Amino acid sequence: MDGGIVEQVLEELKALPQELQWRVLEFTRALAKSAPQGIPGWHLLRFAGAVPLEDVRTMSEAIERGCEQVDTHEW
Repeated sequence: MDGGIVEQVLEELKALPQELQWRVLEFTRALAKSAPQGIPGWHLLRFAGAVPLEDVRTMSEAIERGCEQVDTHEW
């Protein structure tokens, strides 16, 4: 199959009975609704600098100390 994904899906879809085509349509609509929604990053720029630098350093150090360590008694 040389075509793009959409073309490939269309070719497969054409071969299906109408009932299955309806199911594919419903599935694609459900997928479209479930896609993650977000905002552009530039909307977040107003928060830049909102956390004091010393707090950022403290959090970074805590992350470095706490990450990649396994607590064998956790479970």
